[in-house]
Amino acid sequence: MHIRSFQLSDVNPVTELMQIALSEECYKETVGAFARQLSWDSGLIVVAEEEEEIVGTLIGTIDHNHGCYYRIAIHPDRRRMGIGKSLVEVMEQRFQQRKVSRIWVAGDKHNNAAMPLYKAMGYGASQILETFQKLSILAPH
Repeated sequence: MHIRSFQLSDVNPVTELMQIALSEECYKETVGAFARQLSWDSGLIVVAEEEEEIVGTLIGTIDHNHGCYYRIAIHPDRRRMGIGKSLVEVMEQRFQQRKVSRIWVAGDKHNNAAMPLYKAMGYGASQILETFQKLSILAPH
């Protein structure tokens, strides 16, 4: 498995992965935020690739000098294999390189299934952003 930065040629495979990995409601909420983050800073979108197939993605954002793990999507057939952990580790490094003052996890209902991953990686209740709706990534411009 290889974790790398999102590339423009990844738009269709990442969109297809999100459709497979996320609920319909979650996908609809996520695709707009994905497009906005892509237009602002694609360096905060990472993908996991196995044998040239994208099997995971993590969308991060920085808002007011705070990093936020917005949405993670792992192909259902590849879950519980360390892909999510690897994606979070790479994004955490990117946040640290950019010297964010704090890292949050978007605490919406669609991230409930991913919370055990974040907690296992040391992100506690004080780092769950419950009112993340105010993030720029979610505001249509």
